[in-house]
Amino acid sequence: MSRNPDWWRGAVIYQVYPRSFYDSNGDGVGDLPGVTAKLDYIASLNVDAIWLSPFFTSPMKDFGYDVSDYRNVDPIFGTLKDFDELIAEAHKRGLKIMIDQVLSHSSDQHPWFVESRQSRDNPKADWYVWADPKPDGTPPNNWLSVFGGSSWAWDSRRKQYYLHNFLASQPDLNFHNPEVQEQVLSDVKFWLDRGVDGFRLDAINFCFHDRKLRDNPPSKALQEGSIGVRKENPYAYQHHKHDKTQPENLTFLKRLRVLLDQYPGTTTVGEIGDDDSLQTMADYTSGGDKLHMAYSFDLLTEQHGADFFRKTVDTIEQKLTDGWPCWAIGNHDVARVATRWQARSEQQLKAYMAMLLTLRGSVCIYQGEELGLTEAELQYEDLVDPYGINFWPEYKGRDGCRTPMVWHHEETHGGFSSTSPWLPVYDDHYNAAVALQHAEDNSVLTAYRSFLGWRREQAVLLEGDIEFLKSPKDTLVFVRSLGEERLIIALNLSETGSTVTLPAQGSPITGTPDFIGGQWHGKQLKLGPWGIEIARL
Repeated sequence: MSRNPDWWRGAVIYQVYPRSFYDSNGDGVGDLPGVTAKLDYIASLNVDAIWLSPFFTSPMKDFGYDVSDYRNVDPIFGTLKDFDELIAEAHKRGLKIMIDQVLSHSSDQHPWFVESRQSRDNPKADWYVWADPKPDGTPPNNWLSVFGGSSWAWDSRRKQYYLHNFLASQPDLNFHNPEVQEQVLSDVKFWLDRGVDGFRLDAINFCFHDRKLRDNPPSKALQEGSIGVRKENPYAYQHHKHDKTQPENLTFLKRLRVLLDQYPGTTTVGEIGDDDSLQTMADYTSGGDKLHMAYSFDLLTEQHGADFFRKTVDTIEQKLTDGWPCWAIGNHDVARVATRWQARSEQQLKAYMAMLLTLRGSVCIYQGEELGLTEAELQYEDLVDPYGINFWPEYKGRDGCRTPMVWHHEETHGGFSSTSPWLPVYDDHYNAAVALQHAEDNSVLTAYRSFLGWRREQAVLLEGDIEFLKSPKDTLVFVRSLGEERLIIALNLSETGSTVTLPAQGSPITGTPDFIGGQWHGKQLKLGPWGIEIARL
């Protein structure tokens, strides 16, 4: 294992959604021993770390993002012993392990909430966000849930409402209570002591709410990028001024960082879903005393294209200053990037990959992205995601990006399981199976492996600065620099060829993958459709 405490700078983190990765015991659900069984595959991708989506004890109303025991493994995923073995085996292969921490809310089946809702004066009475109704019995304010409708649920025993920014079965913890903060930090320490290398912090800007419970004002524009919500969801109609991203959050993140700093080499990446996500990323990562890095939903929307990419990256570079970005173009909450950005060829997918992996910052890659998987089209009766069930058919939810990995094209259920899986394997994915792509020199999988292997040896890509150059429509051209070294990255993000004029003719770089390369004529660089060039200046 690398002893560099700043290994996370420029690192590539592979997101594993355990229930869809590999089923080791034939119950149709992926598990921790299944991840351990596939560590050699993950290591072969030349990534640096694994981010595990939640595997904690949970009633699974939101598939693990509703935690009922922060210190144990849900039996469908295995045991603490299985987790310890996964850590040990990953470390043997030079892979770090980061785990998803859901700090802002718990399951309504967590013992804390079970006690809290019993009365207004029990020891846990103030551990969640409770409020009296208005005189007419309606909720305390106009706050909305990400999953649709009011974010307040009535509890008949306390005769009060409780706050839930997500499902009603996911009550929000009251971080204004010092006891809650102490407990949460203690639970984080439990996993640090177990050897984890870092945390992906889910919805980390949701921890605190406005104490005065003031109404949110209406939004001047639909904030569809704020947390992956869409215009059919009323959540996008509000400016979320009071229900999240409160100033007190910064103080708590400093406390969290103090804890992490006691474990050298550990890191955090925060998920930021906010109306002004880029500014929030800057606030949460600046100064070296809060989050190590953060990512937003800005590259997880349907918007794409050279102009959009440049504007997004330019904006974050201007705002982050000393902060550190973590880029992602796919995850378990959004449609597969191959479908979302309308990829029609493998070369197009390779161009998106090259862009993602040459930006300044760290990178998260979602399982199956390296195979070029498309969004699975599921029937209504196959859906299990409450988000999709609520908004069907205008929005089909997140199940389409969560279907099982396809390991073998000729095996039942794609080699994922020996029995029917929790979500069906999508027929179109068999042709993208690992076994097929592993044997193809020009496959998307081979491209990811070769590019990531080459990238990890390029210090300028891991640590260097970034500067965009003027370039023709549908092209993206930027320079990465570190000391005396300068790399030019030129991407043609269109179906037609393009010629770019550069400050100087670039020099070829030894060892770049075969799918990279344009034609130089002095300072003129000719790029084919979805062409990629990386050269020294």
